[in-house]
Amino acid sequence: MTELLVDRTDAVVTLTLNRPSAMNSLNVALKEALRDTLAELEADRSCRAVVLAGAGGSFCAGQDLREHVATLESGAGKTLDTVQAHYNPIAARLSSLPKPVVAAVRGMAAGAGASLAFLADIRVGGPSTKFLMAFAKVGLAADTGASWTLPRLVGHAKAIELLMLAEPVGADEACRLGLLNRMVDDDEGVLPAAQELAARLAAGPTVAYGAIKRQLSVADAGTLADALAAEAQAQAICGGTNDHRAATMAFVNKQRPVFEGR
Repeated sequence: MTELLVDRTDAVVTLTLNRPSAMNSLNVALKEALRDTLAELEADRSCRAVVLAGAGGSFCAGQDLREHVATLESGAGKTLDTVQAHYNPIAARLSSLPKPVVAAVRGMAAGAGASLAFLADIRVGGPSTKFLMAFAKVGLAADTGASWTLPRLVGHAKAIELLMLAEPVGADEACRLGLLNRMVDDDEGVLPAAQELAARLAAGPTVAYGAIKRQLSVADAGTLADALAAEAQAQAICGGTNDHRAATMAFVNKQRPVFEGR
C-alpha cells in the first residue's frame, strides 16, 4: 500500500495520509514520504497550493505507537530519533512552504497529527473533527512544532491546558478557539471544501502569499523593527512580480486580474 497519495488537479496538490486502518498514524514510511514530497513541492512551480488530508474517517492519529513499541523493545539507538529525522523537517517544511497549505481535518487529529494540522495556513473541519494533544498521555512533551503553533493559535494559558490535560476538543470548540478556520455541515464535504479553497488560493498571487507567510513568521518572533524590515523585503520582491504589475493595470482598467504566480 502507498502510505502517501499524491493527487494533482491543475495547480493544487492533495497529499493524503493513506493508512486508514491505523487512523493514518505516522509510521516511518509515511513520515519519510511526507518529508520528501514536501521538499519536492517546495521547488515545484506548477504547484501553487497544497491540501493535506487523511484517508477514511480520520485525519491522523499521530505517531504509530505499535511501531514505536517495537523500537522501544529493540533497544536499538535513541527511541525518539524520529523527531530530528522526520518530525522536525516536516514541520519546518510545512511552516515555510512558499505556497498556501490547507488542512482537511476530518475526524480525529491527535498528537503529531494535530501538530501537522496546526502547521497548515487554513484548517477546514466537519462535525466529527476532534483535536487531541495526546503527547502527555504517553509521557511525552509536544513535538512537530506544536509548542510553537499552539500558543499562537489559542494563547499560552490554553496551550498549557490542552497539552497537560490532553482532553479532546470537539469541532465547535475548535472553531471558537481558532484551531479550525472553517467548518462544513457534513464530514463528506470537508475535503471538497478544502480543495475548493486551495483552488481559489492557487489562482491568486501565490508569490505574495509566500511573502505573507514569511512576514508573519518574522513578526511572531521579532520586534517591530524586524517586522518592518521583513515587510520592506517582501514588498521589494512582490513589487517586481508580473502579478503585481498585471493586477495593478487590471485595477486601473476596471478589469479582473489574472494571477500566474510569478
